[in-house]
Amino acid sequence: MNLVEKIRQQALEQPEKTAYYFLGQGTSYGEFEQTIARFAAALQDLGVQKGDHIAFLLGNTPHYLVSLYATMRIGATAIPINPIYTPDEISYIIKNGDVKVVIALDMLLPLVEAGVQGFPQVTNYIVCETTPDVAEKYAALSDAAKAKTKLFTQVLATTFDTVEPVAVEPDDTAIILYTSGTTGHPKGAMLTHENIYSNARDVGEYLKMTSDDRVVTTLPVFHVFALTVVVNAPLMKGATLLLAPRFSPAEIFELTADYKATIFAGVPTMFNFLYQYDGDVNAFSSVRLAISGGASLPVSLLHNFEKKFNVRVSEGYGLSEASPVTCFNPTDRERKAGSIGTSILNVENKIVDENGEEVSVGEVGELIVRGANVMKGYYKMPEETAAAIRNGWLYTGDLARRDEEDYFYIVDRKKDMIIVGGYNVYPREVEEVLYSHPGIVEAAVVGYPDANFGEAVHAYVVLKNPETKVEDILEYCANHIAKYKIPTVIEIIEELPKNTTGKILRRSLKEIVKQ
Repeated sequence: MNLVEKIRQQALEQPEKTAYYFLGQGTSYGEFEQTIARFAAALQDLGVQKGDHIAFLLGNTPHYLVSLYATMRIGATAIPINPIYTPDEISYIIKNGDVKVVIALDMLLPLVEAGVQGFPQVTNYIVCETTPDVAEKYAALSDAAKAKTKLFTQVLATTFDTVEPVAVEPDDTAIILYTSGTTGHPKGAMLTHENIYSNARDVGEYLKMTSDDRVVTTLPVFHVFALTVVVNAPLMKGATLLLAPRFSPAEIFELTADYKATIFAGVPTMFNFLYQYDGDVNAFSSVRLAISGGASLPVSLLHNFEKKFNVRVSEGYGLSEASPVTCFNPTDRERKAGSIGTSILNVENKIVDENGEEVSVGEVGELIVRGANVMKGYYKMPEETAAAIRNGWLYTGDLARRDEEDYFYIVDRKKDMIIVGGYNVYPREVEEVLYSHPGIVEAAVVGYPDANFGEAVHAYVVLKNPETKVEDILEYCANHIAKYKIPTVIEIIEELPKNTTGKILRRSLKEIVKQ
């Protein structure tokens, strides 16, 4: 069994049941399955074969759901990319990921024009119509770009055929998720059909999802948290997705009330905005479970949210390399504030010392994970794979402790990682951009607490050219990295603190931030 077969099963058993609502329109499981099968056939007509890589530059629309399941149906590999990434970031993933076909939002048509020149290996661009002026944008493309570009509806209209699922092995790669890397380049975590199926199945069971659930899907679907918790797991259970194109407190209140949502999942930033929003708390009266992940949820916010909306909040933990969920606070027994909960079904979590030996209850060590959800490795990075997976265990790099009842607590995140609104930002990635600025000689980046986004990026720079202005640096960053990675604060200093070997001491900079 895999996710494609599971959706087919739901379509056979309850064809009239609504699979998802989007902008007020419902789509049944039967219709969903039929569209997936047609789009899969159309992809094959375009020359996509088993094992080929298809990149998605898509947001929270039905295009993503159809593209994902159609890609897996023909045995191809999906590579979801954050559509707000800069051209530099997108280019790296498309090239490193050996992408053959790109499925993108119509607002990204200018990138398609550039891609025709830069990515000769990409044979087709499929553009999803989401804005009224798509025809004008398409008409403005060069002849070379038009030759490789097709509209999503055009592709669907080319065939009324459907295609049976291509046979895949459990260890075949279904998805490659690029995660920010400490070396400045992201790493592609290869998730197999078994990885994503088992994690979705076990999350659904652990959180007691049923076909009666209506799940708010406002988390960005290109992110692994959303992919498993609010897309794959509910669909496997025959539940209904309430697909929200963007996060807005007002719109989430309206969506939740109109469709009597039963499950809401978000990152701490979303919980904070919903809590602060002056809306009718009765909008959440139907919600039985709120799920938090992506970053640590402040205990005070957890308690305040639960009190205001009278709903239980279950915090969990995961990482892309584990498909992603390893822990959740259980729904049938005590929820411990500040804890990431207990191991979900069929996943083992363990805390070890530097020698890989398990530590005692209450002792801090590195959290490692084992289970069918653990990736098979990083794409084209065997050394990084060997460092991350040892003797079948995935080493997360996170420091944690465990209590007497096997609840886990994250003590500190990966050494230098900054989490901005649920998104991972590695300092080195930002520093690489700062170092490439002609007016900067040295740079270091650390995180500092932010009331709205959990953390913000704080950069210290030593200038090569004293004429360089902070505004110039910010503009430079905006052209090279995604918005959430851009430093909120840039401080110009005379010299960065270093140890005797010349290594920059980020810890010392963090102490300055605290002051």
